[in-house]
Amino acid sequence: MHPIASWTKHRFHYAWMVVAVTFLIMLVTAGIRATPSVMIVPLERGFGWSRTTVSIALAINLALFGLTGPFAAAAMQRFGMRRTVLAALTVLAIGVALSSRMHAAWEMVLIWGVLVGSATGATSTTLGAVVVNRWFSQHRGLAMGILTASSATGQLAFLPLMAWVAEQRGWQTLVVLVAAAATIVLPIAALLLPEKPAAIGLRRLGEAADAAADAPPSKENAIVIAFAALKKASTSGDFWLLFFTFFICGASTNGYIGTHFIAMCGDYGLSEVRGAGMLAMMGVCDLLGTTASGWLSDRFNNRVLLFWYYGLRGLALIFLPFAFGYQYFGLPLFGLFYGLDWIATVPPTVRLTTDVFGSRDAPVVFGWVVAGHQLGAAFAALGAGVLRSTLGTYTVATMISGGLCVIGAFLVLRINRPTNAPAVAAA
Repeated sequence: MHPIASWTKHRFHYAWMVVAVTFLIMLVTAGIRATPSVMIVPLERGFGWSRTTVSIALAINLALFGLTGPFAAAAMQRFGMRRTVLAALTVLAIGVALSSRMHAAWEMVLIWGVLVGSATGATSTTLGAVVVNRWFSQHRGLAMGILTASSATGQLAFLPLMAWVAEQRGWQTLVVLVAAAATIVLPIAALLLPEKPAAIGLRRLGEAADAAADAPPSKENAIVIAFAALKKASTSGDFWLLFFTFFICGASTNGYIGTHFIAMCGDYGLSEVRGAGMLAMMGVCDLLGTTASGWLSDRFNNRVLLFWYYGLRGLALIFLPFAFGYQYFGLPLFGLFYGLDWIATVPPTVRLTTDVFGSRDAPVVFGWVVAGHQLGAAFAALGAGVLRSTLGTYTVATMISGGLCVIGAFLVLRINRPTNAPAVAAA
């Protein structure tokens, strides 16, 4: 028996250790992805770059983050999850460190747009879906909820500290510290993240002893695997419903609030640190909300859960412009409701993707669904920046975002309905 399996035999299944390591990887990844949101104003002041210029780099980042997802999942099938993750973390550490030397807008686009955007696609939500499918037969929703919560927590909870470092020590110091965090995670992942349960003599958590062995790694090119999954999925109406509702999810979270909220607070006379503090509060709320969402997704109708998540998020966004007018409780009230719902949509969406496409194809198909999420985020990051530069206010962008969520609430009710043809659900 493998030493790790022997050590965990009478204590806990090693799947939970894999969740803990993956949580750390996704936490640091999310912190890296959040870094540009506290750099918008310092870059404006330091280099005279317009908000639209910075938003272009962030839009490319968000789009590539999503578009890399299915290819990263395919690469994990072809080359191994562990190798793919370690390569991505190496690129992140080097790329972020190099950004401390940038002086031109094209360098911002290249490093934070292209390099960071591509690498984070392999160490974020898609990685979580791969880990859950490889290591869990039971408690999948709970495990995905925990991992998804790490993404929002890392993206939001560290923002006050990041804003303080950028304000007191400069944005260059901030990016060096972020690069150091990625470097520290590398050996932890190398030592404690096995490729799959069989590599340490275990089965998935909750898997029957007589269950069939995992299929051998695919010998096909990772690009071929990714596009084959897209070709198969694109014939299903459920795929497009998942894709477009997750587009709305990305537009209303990472793309809009995650990118522009701190700058929006500045329009109302609030400091960057205070705006970051509000986002951090949302991150704490999301840690609870998304973990609870994972637990609920194991027990209740996932379409109904998504209806409530999108609907409540839309109402919260419509309330946001008015929240700034209530001095003491407006923003905290928005932060509470929005934070609990930040990315609570992910566990039910992963569950529905697995139900429709089967556990083998689901990680790559979900990678394409995440691509929709990040295309929505890129659309909102750029669109909100342009609207703010044109109109001098974020109000119109906020109302559009809230309205899209209300539309999404009704679209999700059509996903994987019992009347769908059974052939779509073949694993």
